[in-house]
Amino acid sequence: METLDDSAALSSSPAFGTPLHPIPPPHAQRPPPPPAFKPSISTILPILLPPPTLRPLAFRTFTKKHNLTLNSSALQALATFIGRHCGTGWREEGTGEKVLEEVAKLWKAEGGAVIVEDGAKLKGILKTLEGSMSGGRVGPVKRNGNDLSRQSSFAFGNDSAVDLSDDQNGLHRPSLGDNRTDSFGMSKLQVEESNTDKDEEEDTSKDPRAWLKVISAFDQPRLSYDMEKKHFTPLTSKPSMFPSPSHKTALFKERYNIIHQRLLRNEAFQTPSFSMAQAKANGALANQQFYKITPIANLLGRGGTSHLLLGQLVIAPTGTLALNDPSGSTSLSLEHATPLQGEDSAYFCPGMIVLVDGVYEEEWAGAGSSGLGSTGGVGGTIGGRFIGFSIGGPPVEKRDLSLGISLNSSNVGGGFGWTDFLGLGSERAIGTRMRKLEQRLLSPSHSSMEESSQRRKMIILSEVTLDSPTTLSALRKVLSFYSSTTDSAPMTFLLTGNFTTHASMAGTDTDSIAYKEAFNSLAAILSDFLSLLRTSTWVFVPGDNDPWASAFSAGASTLVPREGVPEVFTSRIKRAFAAAGGEGEAVWTSNPARLSFFGPAHEVCVFRDGVEGRFRRSAVRVGKAAKGPQQERQQQRHEGIEGGGHEDIMMSGALPTTEEDLDNEMHPDPSVAEAMTLDEPQPPGNPPDGETYATTQAKKLILSLLPQSTLSPFPLSLRPTHWDHTTSALSLYPLPHTLVLADPDAEPFALTFEGCHVINPGRLVGREGEGGKRKRVRWVEYDVWTRRGVVREDYVSG
Repeated sequence: METLDDSAALSSSPAFGTPLHPIPPPHAQRPPPPPAFKPSISTILPILLPPPTLRPLAFRTFTKKHNLTLNSSALQALATFIGRHCGTGWREEGTGEKVLEEVAKLWKAEGGAVIVEDGAKLKGILKTLEGSMSGGRVGPVKRNGNDLSRQSSFAFGNDSAVDLSDDQNGLHRPSLGDNRTDSFGMSKLQVEESNTDKDEEEDTSKDPRAWLKVISAFDQPRLSYDMEKKHFTPLTSKPSMFPSPSHKTALFKERYNIIHQRLLRNEAFQTPSFSMAQAKANGALANQQFYKITPIANLLGRGGTSHLLLGQLVIAPTGTLALNDPSGSTSLSLEHATPLQGEDSAYFCPGMIVLVDGVYEEEWAGAGSSGLGSTGGVGGTIGGRFIGFSIGGPPVEKRDLSLGISLNSSNVGGGFGWTDFLGLGSERAIGTRMRKLEQRLLSPSHSSMEESSQRRKMIILSEVTLDSPTTLSALRKVLSFYSSTTDSAPMTFLLTGNFTTHASMAGTDTDSIAYKEAFNSLAAILSDFLSLLRTSTWVFVPGDNDPWASAFSAGASTLVPREGVPEVFTSRIKRAFAAAGGEGEAVWTSNPARLSFFGPAHEVCVFRDGVEGRFRRSAVRVGKAAKGPQQERQQQRHEGIEGGGHEDIMMSGALPTTEEDLDNEMHPDPSVAEAMTLDEPQPPGNPPDGETYATTQAKKLILSLLPQSTLSPFPLSLRPTHWDHTTSALSLYPLPHTLVLADPDAEPFALTFEGCHVINPGRLVGREGEGGKRKRVRWVEYDVWTRRGVVREDYVSG
């Protein structure tokens, strides 16, 4: 039988099912064809590189070698870039260090500031390095003049937001939100400051109103204080009207952390770095005492000992008073407590964060025995109670100390000077330049100051109820006074609500049509003063009776911050401004709102709320329930009070306004009593007993509000707030230069405390039934240059 050769072709008949071409043996198979593309660069597998892992290498490269400070956001950007382009060999092969070295060199070559932050400049540098990366290594860097040029120099967020250049047609309105200008870092301020003074005098606008910017509460940057990093970080999450419940609990932690770090910066709470025995031997600090805050959870097992606690006053589920901090809660007794600021000097309400000095009494059958809370200690309610002997608000920190500004010079150091709280530029970046610009445009002694003192004024009117004929007559009289003067018109008019007597669209007589007619009446009055409309900025801040919030609140406390008056009701007023022509404008902003003059150089916070009445209704009793004869004397002074007497009284700790005041400023030894006590020196010839009742209550209001670092130190049940906007929009840290607290139920005043000038214009016209036929009209005239307000008054027929 013949065998079939392996190489013989098989039949291709369908019966056999064999292929047409023979199948070669395995040893005769050809190798596979080469790939169409063979990469010449080794493939790098990206990794996720945590920023803390890269931090030691970045610190050694940027700080120790190049004297640069790396921001956390910039560290995150560098970690992402190195992990993506260097892979796992960033440490073993040293490619990560080479990338950091190139970034630092390019940053310094382009005139970057001492702090490296994530922004346009750093992104341009990384984009240039990305084109030079080969196999995870940095090749020759191709420096593109278009990408890395001084025209696109990096600035800190919006710190380079000042444009003083002029176009071909002449000077234009300055902008505080332009990122096209150079960086205002420390190096630029020191090197080019002397060369730009002459140019600025020629390029800047002569009208100071051009540097006024109204910032809504919803446009203000949202910042959060990070306890680990010890600075403010921006919140990247989008705010929501229906946030997670965790955002509600974060409100207390945020307020506590800000006040706690502020308190630890006070000299009375800083432990010395050397022993007290050495201090006494050297004859220094022999009589000084240093105080330490005890967490509530650390009170367990320490019964009968004295402690100083920092916590929030709350009402426990059992109905008793308690003190909370992040570590736990304890029952609080204030029967024997005395305010450290003096008798009846401040309000203490649930929701406020206070300092309490006292003794802890431990009880084994504590709060947990009743089934309310837990006795676990940390995070729960501990047994026993804390008997307070002294209580007071945390000491207030001046704005200059918070931002690291020296009083006797323009140098900046420490603090939060690099933080941009308003989105217009930080104090460290543009503060010095803006203060010089403010002095050139507002100072009466400067040669370029051509405007009169009237131009520097801001007229503040509160409780402008447009549905009242008496209010309209009073408003016309005020505008006639400033329109008839020979000087120029004021820079700004600030009008705060309520703009109607009753809550609009809440089942009352003030429906949507009546509310619009009220603003039409205002437009008719403004049309008679075209000179004020052409050259002034008009700012309107709503109240609780204004829509749309009043539609469901019926005049009760609404959510804050809240939006401004809707545009549907203000069309007639806008038409009046358009008919007047000129550069005047009407701004309808939120409540609260911020007014910025020359960026961070001058900040004014405006808040329309009945704060004093809420303090009175919710205050807890401290010490004896009755005050005896002292309360009767105060009542007699209140009944015998007559008009006037609302002068500007400088309270202790006020910011010196002259060099002579600065030289005479006293620095007493730090102690907890001095840190928490406010002495109230009076002007010469005005003893404390002669102080009016209105001034005493105004000081009490200021001492209760400013130490809390917030505009609403109340529980959410008393003053509801938007959880995602409370931290920054209602914050009073750092303290603004001026706080306009439009409280219609409080008497007008203008007082200064710790460098913050607090103003309350009161009601424009008294309540119905007060004053007889003649109604007293009161408003505040605020000088933007001196940063002081004066209460003005007049009379109008009722």
